[in-house]
Amino acid sequence: MVKAQKIRESELKQHIGRENEGSSLKAAHVVPDTVKVRRVHSESIEDEAWDLLRDSIVSYCNNPVGTIAANDPSCPSILNYDQVFIRDFVPSGIAFLLKGEYDIVRNFILHTLQLQSWEKTMDCHSPGQGLMPASFKVRIVHLDGDDSATEEVLDPDFGEAAIGRVAPVDSGLWWIILLRAYGKCSGDLTVQERVDVQTGIKMILKLCLADGFDMFPTLLVTDGSCMIDRRIGIHGHPLEIQALFYSALLCAREMLAPEDGSADLIRALNNRLVALSFHIREYYWIDMKKLNEIYRYNTEEYSYDAVNKFNIYPDQIPHWLVEFMPRRGGYLIGNLQPAHMDFRFFSLGNLWSVVSSLATLEQSHAILDLIEAKWAELVAEMPFKICYPALEGQEWRIITGSDPKNTPWSYHNGGSWPTLLWQLTVACIKMNRPEIAENAVRIAERRISKDKWPEYYDTKRARFIGKQARLFQTWSIAGYLVSKLLLANPNAAKILINEEDSELMNAFSCMISANPRRQRGSKGIKKRFII
Repeated sequence: MVKAQKIRESELKQHIGRENEGSSLKAAHVVPDTVKVRRVHSESIEDEAWDLLRDSIVSYCNNPVGTIAANDPSCPSILNYDQVFIRDFVPSGIAFLLKGEYDIVRNFILHTLQLQSWEKTMDCHSPGQGLMPASFKVRIVHLDGDDSATEEVLDPDFGEAAIGRVAPVDSGLWWIILLRAYGKCSGDLTVQERVDVQTGIKMILKLCLADGFDMFPTLLVTDGSCMIDRRIGIHGHPLEIQALFYSALLCAREMLAPEDGSADLIRALNNRLVALSFHIREYYWIDMKKLNEIYRYNTEEYSYDAVNKFNIYPDQIPHWLVEFMPRRGGYLIGNLQPAHMDFRFFSLGNLWSVVSSLATLEQSHAILDLIEAKWAELVAEMPFKICYPALEGQEWRIITGSDPKNTPWSYHNGGSWPTLLWQLTVACIKMNRPEIAENAVRIAERRISKDKWPEYYDTKRARFIGKQARLFQTWSIAGYLVSKLLLANPNAAKILINEEDSELMNAFSCMISANPRRQRGSKGIKKRFII
């Protein structure tokens, strides 16, 4: 008994000693409570996000090729959320690149390239060559004559199975942007130099640069051809497509191998870049000064000197815009067509216009000024509003067709999407204003993990999880991780940023001075070239 008591006393002393040792170690690393809580909380969210992102990885022939759109175990209806979407994988791919895990991005680029040439039809009609799929799925099929033998195949969707049956325009543009980011981050330029990859780039460019009936340098697309993939009145020349188009053109020009067969394509590419940048900067931009000009427009002007070139009626200025527009700041409108300006603020288009330098330096700062000035409307309790404001009432019924998913302040119609954090972060880093993105990330961290990483949030202030939002949405997870990684290493944002091209500006000046239209009319009358 004495021996047993001594053993217990010895064990108790050792236990107390360990406790004291642990206390002394903790005391040596004392930090303020607020800092300590924030650090532990942040690290736990990031660890959880990485675990969830890796759980979403899809393999093909034992190699990772992408991430599924969502991995929500509580939702019995899968729909197409178990597929790998081109646009959805981009933030996942950027996160893996920044983490030094290059293989999954390389495999994704090369396998989606193999799907590019598939001949898909809709009502006996085949889309243009060079179209990239919206998504793909790994399917297991049985081999003929042997039920026990199977093989994996990639089954792409070009829009023929999507809601609305709309082919994606942005998939090919995102693919080019990710390809450039892969080369810049990994240092492996052999992928973009491959003959099949060079051919893939050219096919996308030829599809986008093809001549048609449209007089504008912007891409003419249908509703639902980008991130907003349902009818919400963005058909025509939506800003999001133009910003991605401009960025993809710059990325492609940087990667195209110099050869005789590329000379005409590069010439067409440069001409389009010049015209597109002028068109967007001149006619899509709006601030208090421009708004007052539109308010005093004359209509029915017929001449090359017309100020109101698109015959915009001043009565189109909505009441909400008068209150929304701050004294300091501005933005690029959502769409421009004859006699129509869509004055809604579309976040992705504006943010990527900053990233790609489609917006001028002054315009880029003004866009961030507006975001700061309208923080309560665009960020509120969960960043970031996909567009502002929402369509409501009779306008919602007519434009959306009474879409039950795009009800006011929900989903694409004014909903808040956490994945937009990463585009906001890149734009803020480019303009050397990272504190804006840091504030947005801090707001997101309060709820996003507790809410199980929703696809989107509803209401004006983003107080509710979206009524039909998927949980554990992969690009919500990846968008958060990319923001954290870039804020920790801002220099890494260069893999996505396009700097201002002085040669393009010089070429634009030459085009204006050499244009024969300037010579029309009476001598001595100065004419403007309309682009």
